[in-house]
Amino acid sequence: MRLRNLLRPGWLGLTALVIIFATACFMMLAPWQFRRDDDRTTTNNQITDSRKADPVPLEPGMNEWRLVKVTGEYVGNQEIVARLRTVQGEPAFEVTVPFRLTDGRVVLIDRGFVRPVQSAVPDYPPPPNGQVEVIARLRRDENDPENRDAFADDSTKGKRQAYSVDSRVVARATGLKIEPGYLQLEKDQPGVLGPLPLPELDAGPFWSYALQWIAFGSMAILGWIYFTWRELLPGGALTTERPRRKSVAEMVAEEEAAEREKAST
Repeated sequence: MRLRNLLRPGWLGLTALVIIFATACFMMLAPWQFRRDDDRTTTNNQITDSRKADPVPLEPGMNEWRLVKVTGEYVGNQEIVARLRTVQGEPAFEVTVPFRLTDGRVVLIDRGFVRPVQSAVPDYPPPPNGQVEVIARLRRDENDPENRDAFADDSTKGKRQAYSVDSRVVARATGLKIEPGYLQLEKDQPGVLGPLPLPELDAGPFWSYALQWIAFGSMAILGWIYFTWRELLPGGALTTERPRRKSVAEMVAEEEAAEREKAST
């Protein structure tokens, strides 16, 4: 008979909550952290491999961070500055510019960073004229969640600025057909400003976070099993026969009867 009490609305609600939470832990949150750990491992491996490899000509389908060597000319009048950046823990701007290869393709070059002067973009040298050969690292386009276009106003002092390093944003702003992704210049290359450092090869906490979510989901299920077993025991919250709570009038009457009995003795 006590098993029927598991069908009470309150217990059904608790059961549903435990199932939803455990399912989210096992099917969403833990896999999400495992995927982040895989992504970090892939990035670390790509960076490690790129450090050992010689630069090669740019071809479609290459891994991110691969060192490539390209020859062409900077389209210097189409620079766009990426704003709200942080490099080595300090504010920065990154200067991007289209680069026309000798085969006619156009790629986006990230020349590196400059530090702001009174929150504004400082003066910096233009890219070199004429044909040059540069070595750079292949990068994926960044994604601006708001998909904002490049802009120029009084606050930018005429320089076009963007909220991400993204070949699609530069293509829309310049009208050029630019290949996906961008190339991050290495130090001592023609046109480089402040060379951007490579990310730290840190595994990150994602694996341990995934295990924590699995543990939380397991604890929720085990806790539900324990409390269900406990409450089904005699005297538990699910016991059918419960002592009736006395009303205030009954408690007052009992106190008066006790006082009369005490007085009579």
